[in-house]
Amino acid sequence: MKNSKKILSSILMVIAVCCLAAALILAVCRFAADLHSQETLDELRSSAEALKEETDSPTQTGESSSESAPSATPEPAETPDTTSEPTETPEPTPTPVVNPYRDSFLANSDMAAWLQIPNTGIDYPVMWTPDDEEYYLRRGFDGSDDKNGCLILDTDSNLNPLTTNLIIHGHNMKSGAMFGTLTDYEDEAYYQEHKNIILYTRECRRNYEVIAVFRSQVYKKTDDVFKFYKFFQAETREEFEDFYNNIKELSFYDTGLTAEFGDRFITLSTCSYHVEQGRFVVVAKEVESGDSYLPIQE
Repeated sequence: MKNSKKILSSILMVIAVCCLAAALILAVCRFAADLHSQETLDELRSSAEALKEETDSPTQTGESSSESAPSATPEPAETPDTTSEPTETPEPTPTPVVNPYRDSFLANSDMAAWLQIPNTGIDYPVMWTPDDEEYYLRRGFDGSDDKNGCLILDTDSNLNPLTTNLIIHGHNMKSGAMFGTLTDYEDEAYYQEHKNIILYTRECRRNYEVIAVFRSQVYKKTDDVFKFYKFFQAETREEFEDFYNNIKELSFYDTGLTAEFGDRFITLSTCSYHVEQGRFVVVAKEVESGDSYLPIQE
């Protein structure tokens, strides 16, 4: 009887040690995967910053350089005819510049854009896989396993042609990764410091300003309620105003920013635990156009 207990105790001990070892190996593998994903993102960010610096340099912007050769002495200008009517000078057409996220787009064709909220940790690629929206739910930028996943552009959103509303989903990670800090927008003081959102697409930079912040949830199909996650394209003024009026009514505070039919939005959504299937939502309105980019070539 004693021998049987000893054998059983030994077996249980071996099982416990094996479980502990497996858990340790799994933790190490996850840590290595997280480290690999972080290194990949850091490389992409560094590449983008370097290209931004090149774009802003004098030789890229057309400013004169101290080392450039002096220009020839200009011919005397002709005296303008003061009797003719003045003509308006046309606005100069912006010159396309190199896309700062060129290397990221070339590294993975699934990348639809790069999302950045200045002075926050939200600085990530946005993936778009229409055939399988959840492909990057638990995968990193390079397709390797990653519990953080990636930011995902809803399959019903489109950048070309651009839909009225772009919805981007991201995990609410305890570490703060992805949209782990998005809920900070519940604090109006935080919003005041982080009003601006930037989306870098293949074609151009799109600038947004936060217009509403609220909590919601994923409802049943039969629930006759406002579902922010169902709004992508406003074909009519009524469709636009239904979305606009609801987000303004739900918002924690009045941002003072207004919108009208024809404006476009970006909606950031992450999990919230105030109710089952809860969502925390930040909606921003496109406020101005940024740089146009040169075509991305291999």
